[in-house]
Amino acid sequence: MASDRWLYAWALGSVALGAASLLVPLYFVTIGGSTLLLGVLAGVAAAAGAPGALIFGRIADKTGKRRSLVLAALAIAAGALVVVALSESELVVILGNGVLWFSAGAVAPVLTLLVTVGALERDWPGRFATLNRYQGWGWAGGLVLGLGWTALLSGPLGTQTAQRSLLLVCAAVAFVSATLVTRWLPSDAKAVEKPRPSRIARALARSRRLPVRSATFPVGPGRLYWLTRSFHPRQVFARLTPSLSLYFLAIVAVFVGFGVFWGPLPSYLSGTLSYDSGTIFALYLVSSLGSALCYGAAGRLVERYDAAGVQTGGLLARAVLHPAVALVVGVVPAATVALVTNAAVFLLIGVAWALIAVTAASIVTQFAPSAIRGEALGLYTALSGLASGVGSVLGGWLGGYGFTLAFGVAGGFVFVGTVVVAVLWWRAPQQASDALTTAD
Repeated sequence: MASDRWLYAWALGSVALGAASLLVPLYFVTIGGSTLLLGVLAGVAAAAGAPGALIFGRIADKTGKRRSLVLAALAIAAGALVVVALSESELVVILGNGVLWFSAGAVAPVLTLLVTVGALERDWPGRFATLNRYQGWGWAGGLVLGLGWTALLSGPLGTQTAQRSLLLVCAAVAFVSATLVTRWLPSDAKAVEKPRPSRIARALARSRRLPVRSATFPVGPGRLYWLTRSFHPRQVFARLTPSLSLYFLAIVAVFVGFGVFWGPLPSYLSGTLSYDSGTIFALYLVSSLGSALCYGAAGRLVERYDAAGVQTGGLLARAVLHPAVALVVGVVPAATVALVTNAAVFLLIGVAWALIAVTAASIVTQFAPSAIRGEALGLYTALSGLASGVGSVLGGWLGGYGFTLAFGVAGGFVFVGTVVVAVLWWRAPQQASDALTTAD
């Protein structure tokens, strides 16, 4: 569709974000950033998206200035990348990276609103899937760009120069994306009436299609904004069921574990294992593609089996796989074989993420009363993002004492959450039976 040309522009912007998601942490390690501060870098990035979504989402909802906000977010992202590329200060890189992910979070709810323009409400989940597909494959394309650029140029230019030049390329890509948005995105004056936030929240809750995205940033700030648009804390907490409360506790433990793993991981791969930037990009790409290729299969599993049971399997796999990354080198001494084994582990980590991500909305919907399902999904997104940020900082601190310790703790947190989800899965048939008895 001609009216969808702007999605190509956003896909190009996603290329810049996908490359930067790993490039900035690698650059931070190259300029001498400690493992602790690397965890802080990841934690700030995880926390920055939600405020951006809330601020820009409110402005877009009230003023209708969607086109201008998309341009502003892309301009901020491009500027942040330039600042990071031109600095060797650890503090400046942390702040610049935070601004980058603030802008990425800020644009998310605006894009969600844009894809509903001119579409019938029943078609919104499909439109959200289209948006996710464009930005997801753009994200994966950014990892491919990072792989090719650093693999080809790190030798001739040196690692730091190659990384810095790629940061500038990412900034240029974001700027080109903004230019194309200017040309292809309809002006705000031509937009039809804005839909009610509650309708978008319901449509998002029905949409299970997920982007191809690195598990470093597993939550969606745009989803958070719309699902909590009419959030009433007293009403939500008053109606939390025991099962939903336990599931949220499990989610906190699980995402703390994820943060503990992903936060210091670039430092481990580049420092302890001495992998070059291209190899690290390749490992992250394998993980992302593993998720992308299995989302459909995961959805089919949910249709045949209980969502909590499927998620238990995915979580248990991650609880084992996170520590396994630190153990591969000791068990497999040959460097080439160890790299291939690590690639297989990263692939399985991505597959496990597909099982976890696809089932989460189903489980929350199953446990939440119908009156607060949208808010419960928003609360899930908020808790997972906060826990991931806290875990990243904790992982950076633990990594200073040893990566085997950090990844072991990561697996331990995930395992604790797995046990809770498994208990809920085991109790689910009895709860359903009790509900039917009560209804009779």
